[in-house]
Amino acid sequence: MKGGIGYKLLYGCAYAVSLLPYSILYVVSDVFYLLVYHLVGYRKKVVRKNLSSSFPEKDKQELKKIEKAFYHWLCDYFVETLKLLSVSDETLLKHIEFRNSEEIEQCFDKGQSCAAFLGHYCNWELLSTTALAMPRWKETTNERQSAVMGLIYHPLRNKAFDRLFIQLRQKKQGTCIPKKEILRYLAKYRKEQRMSLFGYIADQNPKWENIHLWLPFLNHDTPVFTGAERIVRKMNNAVFYVDMERPERGKYICTFKRMSDAPGQLEEYELTRQFFQMLEETIRRAPQYYLWTHNRWKRTHEEYLRRNEHEGTGVRE
Repeated sequence: MKGGIGYKLLYGCAYAVSLLPYSILYVVSDVFYLLVYHLVGYRKKVVRKNLSSSFPEKDKQELKKIEKAFYHWLCDYFVETLKLLSVSDETLLKHIEFRNSEEIEQCFDKGQSCAAFLGHYCNWELLSTTALAMPRWKETTNERQSAVMGLIYHPLRNKAFDRLFIQLRQKKQGTCIPKKEILRYLAKYRKEQRMSLFGYIADQNPKWENIHLWLPFLNHDTPVFTGAERIVRKMNNAVFYVDMERPERGKYICTFKRMSDAPGQLEEYELTRQFFQMLEETIRRAPQYYLWTHNRWKRTHEEYLRRNEHEGTGVRE
């Protein structure tokens, strides 16, 4: 089996850490923060470049405050995610609150599956626990009457870490499906007349050959993925935006905001445009919870046009 001894050691260490209470985990996170931010300086140049170019209206003091808060949260994200390996449902629900999940259940009741669009904001791993908010669609002895819920993911190169994150995301009745296989699985569930809800983390940086649309996002001309929109239009899924908040340390609020019940009737790319507008509003509300270590804007529209040797290639807002 892929991962082998390395995976067993990794899982054992991760599970041991997950047994610590949240109060101790946050002490561990504080120690990690000192190492990651002050000693190692993990991707500081990328973070500072992203923050300063995204918020040119903010002064250095404001940006520095966001930067430190971001690294504090990033360390929290890792320990909170590891906690999923052993935390009870009852305890976990004290740390995350799902709002408007009844609207998803209403879609299921009328026979329509759903899709959730989200970004790398707050602890996105917690979306894999959504089934806890809809027990009526999980607690059934007839598998074909239950709903399938989970995240679409990009497999990691390191096989041990890949297996670990699959375990994390499936601990609370979530289902992990590689992005290249999602259409096949959605078609299978539809044939079986099973409802589904999958989360699409839709703010990643597409490769050159996958760029079809550029949008204004956080003060940048940004290439964006459009694959999630194409899938939900094909499957006629009801689409929800996942608006996450972190009112205090250790507490998350996940609100499902309906974007469309009939994505196929919208203009092409309308859902993608709407998603990035909503995501930017979320980020500007509390920017420290976005994944600033990702080199999001390494591909420019100018270089894209040069590569394609003529103007007008790719849609631009």
